[in-house]
Amino acid sequence: MKQQDIIRVLQAPVISEKGSRLAEQEKCFVFRVRKASTKGHIKRAVEMMFNVKVDSVHVLNVKGKIKRAGRFIGERSDWKKAYIKLKPGFDIELAAP
Repeated sequence: MKQQDIIRVLQAPVISEKGSRLAEQEKCFVFRVRKASTKGHIKRAVEMMFNVKVDSVHVLNVKGKIKRAGRFIGERSDWKKAYIKLKPGFDIELAAP
């Protein structure tokens, strides 16, 4: 995979209560990633973008919710989420000062 493609793997950090707790206590960060990404692609992308060492990557496929507006029913897109645990001594600063 080319360097440009690896950079596009990570779409956005997932900011939630669970994600914040994991980041503080276990150095585990949650990112929304491209659906076609593999664990290896995600690991290389995080290591390259944040200059850290990744210990493990866990990936989840999140099913899109069914939404209704009046009598019309629609469905949100499915997406992929990755939990990235860093090796001891490394940290990612997501909030810019």
